[in-house]
Order: sequence, then structure tokens, then C-alpha cells
Amino acid sequence: MVHSKVQAVTERIIERSVDTRAQYLAQIERAHFEGRASSRLSCGNLAHAIAASSDEDKNLIASGRGPNLAIINAYNDMLSAHQPYGAYPQILKEAAARNGATAQVAGGVPAMCDGVTQGRAGMELSLFSRDVIAMATAIALSHDVFEGGLYLGICDKIVPGLVIGALAFGHLPAVFVPAGPMPTGLANAEKVRVRQLYAEGKVGRKELLEAESASYHSPGTCTFYGTANSNQMLVEIMGLQLPGSSFVNPGTELRDALNEAAVRQLVQITEPSQHTPIAKILTEKTFVNGIVGLLATGGSTNHTLHLVAMARAAGIQITWQDMADLSEVVPLLCHVYPNGTADINQFAAAGGMQFLIRELLSGGLLHDDVHTVLGNSGLKPYCHDPFLNEDKSGVVWRPTLEESGNPDIIRPVTDPFSSHGGLQLLDGNIGKSVIKVSALKADHLHVKAPAVVFNTQDELLERFKAGQLEKDFIAVVRFQGPQANGMPELHKLTPTLGVLQDRGFKVALVTDGRMSGASGKVPAAIHMSPEAVDGGAIAKIRDGDMIELDSNAGVLRVLVDDAELAAREPAEFDLSESARGMGRELFANMRALASGAESGASILF
Repeated sequence: MVHSKVQAVTERIIERSVDTRAQYLAQIERAHFEGRASSRLSCGNLAHAIAASSDEDKNLIASGRGPNLAIINAYNDMLSAHQPYGAYPQILKEAAARNGATAQVAGGVPAMCDGVTQGRAGMELSLFSRDVIAMATAIALSHDVFEGGLYLGICDKIVPGLVIGALAFGHLPAVFVPAGPMPTGLANAEKVRVRQLYAEGKVGRKELLEAESASYHSPGTCTFYGTANSNQMLVEIMGLQLPGSSFVNPGTELRDALNEAAVRQLVQITEPSQHTPIAKILTEKTFVNGIVGLLATGGSTNHTLHLVAMARAAGIQITWQDMADLSEVVPLLCHVYPNGTADINQFAAAGGMQFLIRELLSGGLLHDDVHTVLGNSGLKPYCHDPFLNEDKSGVVWRPTLEESGNPDIIRPVTDPFSSHGGLQLLDGNIGKSVIKVSALKADHLHVKAPAVVFNTQDELLERFKAGQLEKDFIAVVRFQGPQANGMPELHKLTPTLGVLQDRGFKVALVTDGRMSGASGKVPAAIHMSPEAVDGGAIAKIRDGDMIELDSNAGVLRVLVDDAELAAREPAEFDLSESARGMGRELFANMRALASGAESGASILF
């Protein structure tokens, strides 16, 4: 039986979404077709679509005997997580042929790395790349020659963008195909130690680069539990990829076998008797399952933006309040860096997604009456681990561990790390924001200190280097929202604020910008809405104002008389430096049209 609070939130979302969901489903029904795409195309259309195909594929597509599958690829070889995708198109095409189907690379989508652009001008394009990816996906599928889609993407904005684009073609079945995390490298705690030493000037760039390179050292996803691996958790718990496929390393036999199985499963769910389009998978219940997974794992704060935007693409209206209400009953079951010391490989070895899903199901915290890429069998198959069969020719699934392989990493629902989920909504006279609490020590959940106001993150770093921040304070970093400069991540501030915290000062961050899936031990009230350039009260805060950040109570407020705060003129800041260069001039219209953080920070909805 589903927990009463989970059920109540789900019913609230369904009621709130009744009109928009009905409109979406009507649109999808109009797009649905019987038979193969080739039967709808003129001879000229079809000839163009198959001109470069082999004779065998031409005949199969033209005959309509098997489905033609779109490959949407986010490959580039600068991103370690996406580098393996370079070889995938041919692998997937051969797998399609073995299963009586054809596959074509319908299009590529951009894939940028927040780790590379962190603290640099290019980061101001990062969030908007999600909507660009969604539009690029739609362009790829607009040729209307496909019966299903294979989506190749892992990292931060790429998976949400692919989901949004796929939902625009919600009448098509879709399977997401991960590439897996890189093997374990330098321990995360040691990486953080070296970063903080560098921030203090105690080691140089040589030592810093050695540590970073030992952490990020091979093809595959970064091994900390940031946005990329939170993406993989989400698409698995929401039923968009095969059970147990998220965290299998690249270049292994099991990874190859799972890729083959993904194609085979997509072929099956394109058949009329088993037809399972993505619109049928991504329902209100499925999105609640995604939120529950995010909370139970202490996942990336970026998904308080992405989940809202993805849901809206399916006609579903979810809010931060929904997330906060679920957080009251969803326990924190995982400690994976930055919430603990373990990496994602250790999480997978200790039970991983399969143990997590089984525990959440047993606690009544997930809806099991949902469709997945396996059809209408619910989430119970996702409690099984994938293995190579005896002759290594395919995959078999077996029930997962009865007990956690390591209770310091993942725990049963009866013995959680915390009874409260990993994220919290903060509300007060500054606006609404979110905070990741899963990595915070108890004495950092409540901070009351004077404000020090900055209009850029570099101002804070300069003040630190000048020795002017050796005190208790709450850093207010504003003019960082989607309309201001594209809402860059401010993770560059983490080592500096961490140093001050380690020196015994009470510090916290309040910002209308983002932090990161790697948000850690410093309290950070982020995604402040309304943002400064949209009339938000964050623009009225002055140096010395007392601010109270109480994660326990869900309250963030500036301790200024209401009348005085209302009477203050909001600060202004010249944003022209963020308007041009590094391609930012091309995104001016996106900044102007972007919705607020609480609405997903999107130009599409």
C-alpha cells in the first residue's frame, strides 16, 4: 500500500494537472499512428530518408516489416561520460539488425560539461543548453520516419533535455541507453582536501591538477553523486532504462550485453500488442517516484529545476512544495559523496538502485502501478540485478541482496540515515529557495549571521584572498538567476566557504544562482525565486542585515522590519559583462524569456 502522504501529493498533482495533462495526451493521440512510418511517406520522402542506408536496410525500411529506430546521440570525446558513445551507433545498428529492425542516427545534440566551464563565462550557457538539447531532439525526430527512439545521454542538462524532446514525440516508445561510470580513482575526500589547500594557497596548480586528474581519469561518468549520476538514478527509477543498467562501467561485457538488451526491448515495445510510448511511462505517479528517489538518495539540487521542466513537457504540474511535502516522509537511505565518502561504484556494489527501489517499495514510498520500458510490470523487475548469462551471450536478472552490502553507504527503509529526505524547501520574506541537507552536519542546519552582499562570485573570492571574510557571515550572491546571466553554477565558491567553515566560522550561502550536484557541507540556499532582476527581495538585502537560515523549520528570512524592507529600493547591477562573449550574445533572447527557477527556469514552458 502506498504511503498516505505520497498518495495525497500524487492526487494533488493529478488534480492540479488535469487540464494540461489532458491537452498533452490529446496532442500525443493525434500524433499516434498505426503501422510503420514508411507507409505514410511519399516515395520522395522515403528515398531521401534511406538514401545512405545499406541495401538490406533500405529494403527492410521500405517494406515496413520491422521498426526503424532513431538514435539521438550526445556523443563528444571531450566529456569522459559521453566518450564511449562514439562507438555506440554501429553497435546499436548491428543489434537492431539482429532483432529484425533498423536504426539510424537521427541527430546529435550538444553536450557541455559543467566541470570544464565551472567558474568561467561558458557556464552561463549551461542551463539553457537543456532547452537547446530538447529542441535539437525535436528537430532530429521531426523527419517522422521512426517508430521508437534510443537516447544516448548521461550528464547534467543532457538527460533532462533529451526527456523533454522525447516527450514532444510522446507517441513513440523510448529507451535511454547509459554508458556507465568510470572506475574508482582518487578518493573524494582527498580531492576535497587538496582543493581546500589550493584555495588557501598552501599547494600550487601542479598538486591540484594531479589530484583532479587522479579523480577524473578515464572514460565514464564522474564517480561522485552529482547531477550526472542523479540523472541515471532518475531515468532508472522512472522506468526509462533497463533495470540495473545505470552504474555498469564502460567497456565491460555486461555493459555491451545491456546495450544489446536495450535495443531488443525497444523493438518489443514498438509492436502493437506491447506498444509502450514514453507518454504512457511518464505519468504523475512516475514523476512522484522520481522525486522520491531524489530525496531518498540526497540527489542533485539541479533536479528541483529539471523535474519541474520535464514534468511540464508531459503536461504535469509539480512544485517545490510537492517535493518538500514528500521530503517529510521519504527517509534518506544513501550516503554517496558529497553526502558521504563512498563513490557511485561503491554504491552500486553495496546494492545500488536495485536495493534502493526494493526498500522504497517495501516502505510504500513508490507507486508500483506504473509502466516502464519493460511494459506494465511495474517496478518489481527493477529490484533485480543484471548478470551475464552462462555463455555470455546476453543478460539475466536475479533478485538483489536481501541486506545492504554496506550500511555505511545504503540502508534499509527501517534504518535510514535520516527520517527526512535529502532536500528541503526554504520560504520566508526573501522568497523561496531550496537547500540540500543530506551532507550538512547538525550544527550547520541553522545559521544566523550578518549578510555580506556580492553581485558576482569573483567578488567573494577577492574578499577572501584579501582576508576580509574571517568572520561569521552569510554570503548573499545575487544577479545569478536565469534572467540575469543564465543561472550558472557557483560551485567555484565551495572550497573557499569550506575553508572558512573549517576555521570555525559560521558561514552559509544565499543566492538566486545554482550550486551543483556536488553541493556539500556548506549550507546553501539556492535558486532563490523571484531572482534579483525580477524584483526579488534578494536585491534589497544590505551588508550587515541579519539573516536566519533554518533548514529544520524550512525558513529563510532577513531580520528586517517588513515596512523597512518593502520601502527599500532594490539594488541594480550592470550585467553587460555577461551579455556578450563566449557565445552569450546568442542567448540574449533565452535570458529574456526564461521562467523563474520555481517554474523550471525554461524558455519552453
